Amino acid sequence: MLIRRTFLKSATALLALLLAAPAAAQAEEPIPVVATFSILGDMVERLGGEHVAVTTLVGPDGDAHVYQPTPAAARSLSRAKILVVNGLDFEGWLDRLIDASDFKGVHVVATNGVEPIALEDSHGHAHGHNHDHDRKRHAKSDGHDHHHGAFDPHAWQSLGNAVTYADNITAALAQADPENAVVFYENRAKYIAEIEALDARIRGIVTSLPKDRRTVVTSHDAFQYFGRDYGLTFLSPQGLSTESEASAQDVARLIKRMREEGISAVFLENITDSRLLERIADETGAAIGGTLYPGALSGPDGPASSYLDMMRHNATTLAQALSS
Repeated sequence: MLIRRTFLKSATALLALLLAAPAAAQAEEPIPVVATFSILGDMVERLGGEHVAVTTLVGPDGDAHVYQPTPAAARSLSRAKILVVNGLDFEGWLDRLIDASDFKGVHVVATNGVEPIALEDSHGHAHGHNHDHDRKRHAKSDGHDHHHGAFDPHAWQSLGNAVTYADNITAALAQADPENAVVFYENRAKYIAEIEALDARIRGIVTSLPKDRRTVVTSHDAFQYFGRDYGLTFLSPQGLSTESEASAQDVARLIKRMREEGISAVFLENITDSRLLERIADETGAAIGGTLYPGALSGPDGPASSYLDMMRHNATTLAQALSS
């Protein structure tokens, strides 16, 4: 009888455990997070780890400038507890998506607290372009305005700004899931240490470049924060958005400046058509210095599959071409 009573007690305890298991599993379900593009998605995954389930709207090698929200994106956003966006008017399509999804969660603007570069202080376009005119050119014929606002939105191109991004994301995760807040802040500390180490490494790389070989030509004006941080000058035939079109006059001025300053390399981008840069290289005799990643990660097998890998790749690609 004793054995039987013991068995029954054990069976009852096991049954109670099994019945409780779904509730426990439910409590441990990861936070559903939507990130607008791949760089933000990678940051959320690094900081949240197993406690987040991230949906990235604009994936690897995708151009957030020209993204058009889909019904699937609206469904993902309607289920999300947290939405992480860049801000600074980078996601011109965002308001329409939020309206379509009826999103009720926490809206995190990763650039909150960043000191942005004002458009009038950005000289990356080939001829110091009129930004008001440039913004008007970005408006699409579908009636939706895709231009950027008063500031350069590509703030992730500064590792210093990435610390602010990480702070904003970590705070939102900790608020949404207080039980794992310690984990999120531990992940943040490790991440910030890696960011600071990479920043020091890039400063060392750029310092070794000759002073007269620190001007860079890329497809569109996305690297002003990188240039500000590391003492490089970036020029481009296109404006802040890949949707802007370079005029013949823009291209002619850039070619003239490249010849005058002896700029010997141009750099392609993973999210833009390479034909214009290839033509400029042919006209000037400049070499193709490699491919940079301005606003989208590579696929998992590429050289820029994470944010830190992207920044490392961009720096080493620039240094190799400019020092040779």
